[in-house]
Amino acid sequence: MEKTKEFLEKEGIKVDISLEPTPDLEGYDLVHLFNLMDPHDIYAQMDNARRQGKKVVLSTIYGLYTEFERKARGGFFQKLANLLSPFQISYFKIAIKHIAGRNLHSGIVTMLYKGFYGMAREIAEYTSVFLPNSHSEMDRVAKDFKLKNFKYISVPNAVDKSVFTLSSNDDGSYAEFKGCILCAARIEGRKSTLNLVRAVKDAPYKLVIVGRESPNQKSYVEQVRREAGYNVYFLGAVPHEELRKLYSVAKVHALVSWMETPGLSSLEAGAMGCNIVVTKKGDTYDYFGDYAYYCEPDDVASIRKAIDEAYKADVDPKLREMILENYTWEKTATETIKAYNLALAEG
Repeated sequence: MEKTKEFLEKEGIKVDISLEPTPDLEGYDLVHLFNLMDPHDIYAQMDNARRQGKKVVLSTIYGLYTEFERKARGGFFQKLANLLSPFQISYFKIAIKHIAGRNLHSGIVTMLYKGFYGMAREIAEYTSVFLPNSHSEMDRVAKDFKLKNFKYISVPNAVDKSVFTLSSNDDGSYAEFKGCILCAARIEGRKSTLNLVRAVKDAPYKLVIVGRESPNQKSYVEQVRREAGYNVYFLGAVPHEELRKLYSVAKVHALVSWMETPGLSSLEAGAMGCNIVVTKKGDTYDYFGDYAYYCEPDDVASIRKAIDEAYKADVDPKLREMILENYTWEKTATETIKAYNLALAEG
């Protein structure tokens, strides 16, 4: 959201960010909402825009983790997930999280009686123009919410060219990780971190994991650390400048998630000259095509095979060229403005 604002303003668009549920929209042309996966957080803003007669455009950021919940979550919730619809799973996850955290704001209360699906579909039906990250993401939204005659502009995930460049000012602080396998992602089940750790067991290279540990999956995080071999290093969360340095020393970036659209760290690593290992679950193929090495998140041998192939292969400079041509914030701003104009042209 903040990067979108930054680059829209460079194009002369006046943008204000508001987290208020019912802001005064006098003087604004339209409302740009983000994330259909959390309809409880944006429903009030949509309804406020509707009551004030303002157009809404929506960055969908939409990808259910149903397969992970049913196959790999573990415990009671996995059994429950196999009895519920994808939208019921989301409903219970959100409700339990907010009730346990004593965070019953108005959006949650509304969701409790409208349901996850009902709330999300109402937002989708009022949206003038959708801004998915890819065409395949829009296909999911249209299918799940039974949309017809909808309008959309595919607005790509993006890298910041001013940060992720090959011009090096590396101070050598990560020299010990030269040629490593890097994974910049939260440590959690959805990212299949445990299988990634298992895949590099006794491998001839180092795996460096950068990212926060999921506070809601403590036993999973403990198992990841317990099974990590001598060649696995945990650095925690690091700022973007440090992450840039890590990309510059890595040979391969691996993000073996159950769903990505497509994963910002994969784009950044590709822009920095890394080979990319990902799964095809989500929208990764839309972005990387045949430039990435693909695996299955629940298959350790598949992950190891993809990593081995990516590690042995020379880096194809066309991957970086493709990313810097198609997946930058400048491109995102251009496509976002097209979506705004399309919405406003409706009259």
